[in-house]
Amino acid sequence: MSKAWIRAKLPEFVRDMFRTFCMACKSLEEQFTSFDREGAVTFTTLRDLVGQEMDKGLLWRMKDTAHHVFRNDPETSLTGQFLDWGLGYIFHETIKLKEDAYQTLTYAPWFLALRGRDLPEDERVVVEELFHVLKQTEESMRREIDRIRFIMSQCRRLLPIYLARHRENALLARYLFSQNALVREVFGSDYELLVNSVYGEHPERMYILAAQSLRLGGWVAEASQAVQSAFAINATDRLVLQEKKILDNWSARMAP
Repeated sequence: MSKAWIRAKLPEFVRDMFRTFCMACKSLEEQFTSFDREGAVTFTTLRDLVGQEMDKGLLWRMKDTAHHVFRNDPETSLTGQFLDWGLGYIFHETIKLKEDAYQTLTYAPWFLALRGRDLPEDERVVVEELFHVLKQTEESMRREIDRIRFIMSQCRRLLPIYLARHRENALLARYLFSQNALVREVFGSDYELLVNSVYGEHPERMYILAAQSLRLGGWVAEASQAVQSAFAINATDRLVLQEKKILDNWSARMAP
C-alpha cells in the first residue's frame, strides 16, 4: 500500500484501528477473567486471535492497522507513537501467552499423570524438576496477562487524546453509535472521558455524524435513531435540526 493511498483512506483506517482495539479488549479480557477464576485460558481462542501470516487474526490486524495509521499520518504525535507501540506490544505479548497456554494445555496433564506413577528415583527427580518449569510457565502467564492488561489500560487513556484530532471522522462516529454497548463495556468509567475528549462541549456531534453516514449508506431507520439521540442532547442545535429535517422528509416520502 502506498502512503498516499493510506492517507486518503485514513478515516477508514482510524475507524478500523479503534474497532479492532475494542473487539480485542473484549476477547482478551474474557480470557483473562477465565484465568483469574480458573487459572486457565483457552489456547484455541488465543491462537485464533493471533492468527498466522496467511490468515491474520484480530490482534494481527489490529497491529498492522495501527502501523498504517500512525506511521502514515503526517501529524502523528507522541501519543500516536505510544499507541503504535502499545497495540503492537499487545499482539506480541499475546503470542507469548498463547505459547505458554499451549505448554500447559499439552503437557500439564502428562506431567501430573507421571507424578502419580511409581517411577524409579532418577526419573522421579527429573519429572519433579521439569514439572517445576511447567509451574513457572503458569507464573509467566500471570505476568503476561498483567502486562497486557496494563498496556490496554494505557491505550484506553491515550486513544481519547489521539482521536480528538478525528472528531469529524463520520466513520468513527458511526462506529461509536452503532457499537455503543461494546465501546462502553471496553472503556467502562472512562467512556464519558472518551466522548468528551473527542467531541468536547458538543457530544451531539457524534450522533449527527453517525446519522449522516448511516443516511448516505441507506440505513435510514438507524440514521433516525442517531439523530433522535442528538436531538435529546441538544434540541436547538442548527446541525441537529437540519439533519432531523432531512430524515423527517425522507421518512415522509417513504411512508405509504
